[in-house]
Amino acid sequence: MLFDSVDAAEQFYKRYALAGGFSIRKGTQSIVNNVVRLKYFVCTKEGSRTVKEVDTLSQDYKRKKERRRPSQRTGCNAQLRLVLNDKGKYRVKFFGEAHNHPFVNENDMHFLRASRELTFTQKKVIDDLANINIGPVKAFNIIRTLYGGFDKVGATKSDCKNYKRNINLYIGDYDAEMVLQRLMAKKDFCPNFSCDYITSKEGTLKGLFWADECAKRNFYVFGDVVSFELYKQKLYNMVFVPFTGIDNHNRNVTLGAALLGDETAETYSWLLRCFKSAFGYEPPVVVTEQDPAMKREIEDVFPNSRHRLCMWHIMDKLSGKVGANLCNTTDFKTRLCDIVWTDSITPELFEKGWDSIMTEFNLNDHAWLKDIFQIRDSWIPAYYREENMSGLMRTSSRSESENYFFGKFCNATCTLVEFLAYFETALEHQRHEHQKNDHDCRYKSAKIESNYTLENQAHEIYTRTIFFDVQMEIQKALHNCTSRSYEQVGDFLKFSIRDFEHLPAAFHKVMIRLEDVTVYCGCKRFEQFGLLCRHILKVLHIGDIKVFPRQYINRRWTKDAVSNSPMRSVGFDEPNVDKTTDIYRVVRDINIVNDHIINKLVTDMEKLNQFRDYT
Repeated sequence: MLFDSVDAAEQFYKRYALAGGFSIRKGTQSIVNNVVRLKYFVCTKEGSRTVKEVDTLSQDYKRKKERRRPSQRTGCNAQLRLVLNDKGKYRVKFFGEAHNHPFVNENDMHFLRASRELTFTQKKVIDDLANINIGPVKAFNIIRTLYGGFDKVGATKSDCKNYKRNINLYIGDYDAEMVLQRLMAKKDFCPNFSCDYITSKEGTLKGLFWADECAKRNFYVFGDVVSFELYKQKLYNMVFVPFTGIDNHNRNVTLGAALLGDETAETYSWLLRCFKSAFGYEPPVVVTEQDPAMKREIEDVFPNSRHRLCMWHIMDKLSGKVGANLCNTTDFKTRLCDIVWTDSITPELFEKGWDSIMTEFNLNDHAWLKDIFQIRDSWIPAYYREENMSGLMRTSSRSESENYFFGKFCNATCTLVEFLAYFETALEHQRHEHQKNDHDCRYKSAKIESNYTLENQAHEIYTRTIFFDVQMEIQKALHNCTSRSYEQVGDFLKFSIRDFEHLPAAFHKVMIRLEDVTVYCGCKRFEQFGLLCRHILKVLHIGDIKVFPRQYINRRWTKDAVSNSPMRSVGFDEPNVDKTTDIYRVVRDINIVNDHIINKLVTDMEKLNQFRDYT
């Protein structure tokens, strides 16, 4: 026989071996001028096991624990010998057919090394599952289940592990470079995609920031409060920094992301400048942890932003600072939380309550409590009740929630290439959930509790999560509030609304100008959350206002806060020289078509068999 290449001959002999029940391997060869002139392929049982002689009586002998490995060598002489002829073809010069061992049983053929090979689709499954943090062992078990058994896969668990290992070895020292190439390619080919990076003097990656078009669209609507903190990545000592906002369903929304090599003021400054450059302006409110370097850089780069500290992180340290015994055996923590987490008291009442608690529990000289009290205006809600959307800052623990969310999709030992894939998968999941929530709001109706006109209008305006909040305020206005008195003050009517839910019953001053329905309440709920309070809603009900005041509909909470156009996948397919992306797309299309056909034929066994035989 003649073969065009050594590889062609190897494939032929391998198929022949598998049909017979044995495996082959490459033998020796002769190369002249970089051309293979002579090539051997032999049975895997060729040769014999080498035994190293050891003198156990020698003084230099040291007994070592060695792994006991069985040998398959039997000295088999079966072989295929190729020689290159004058026409550049490889001719079979010798074929040794006889074996000195039994062949493998047909039921055990899948154990042969030659029959173990991951197919293209199996490798793609391993890669896709890796993007959602499913390792090669679990990937093998999934493939084995889908294929119907170990013998149907054509590969083993070790093959899957070795494939993933080889991918990571290939990434090797080019890990950061591959990530940069992918993101910079998106910057070139994706509309409105932002990406920037810095390197150290040694040329290592020091900082990386990126944000896509969808993130920017979300920032322009939900960027009134942006929270971010540092999420440790053990590999390369990189720090993951997700920028988090709150969407119109009161859920987390990622507005951008970064990887930092250190936590210096210089790196923070670079990151904030990248953020400002990408989005065009700084966010009105920034929430971070207690980091002096970050605080200085925010004041410098974001001079128009209000910097607040994360309440959750401060209060999370309470037990460790004052002692678990004090927090768990007394009402100290409960009383402190009552004045810290509320936004319905004034700074004077907060300070009075703080002094009372510190005196009662003899903590006036506690260093940590004194320090956080000194910076109370940067984290206690009572001190920023006047600031727009300040109530959202109480949800600053969302950064912790965001880190937990991304943690489900990645692990601390992944490469940067894997991390980017995990991030894109997590972001795709988050955006899918947002789109699903939008869909539910548009096509599912909540129960209306009253015949109040504004409740029906609120149902049409707000997302379902926000409507439930507004609905509760309307119910409280109708059943828990009453007007004690009112008087004319210039163009306004001044109402004194009694709220029976707060005992002793509190009185709230509400001002309303009926001509243009301009309203104001001393509880400042609208200023803090962008939603009308029960006291204003009570006055609107008294004034028989039939239309929800449009000037008090905050767009960020409405159903149409963002357009209903489909979300672009974060993994945008940029042009690829090797056409790998196009191949994957065609394979996905084939899988979808096959799935559609099988679903149609699954109830007809005859047609199902015909489809199998035809394909």
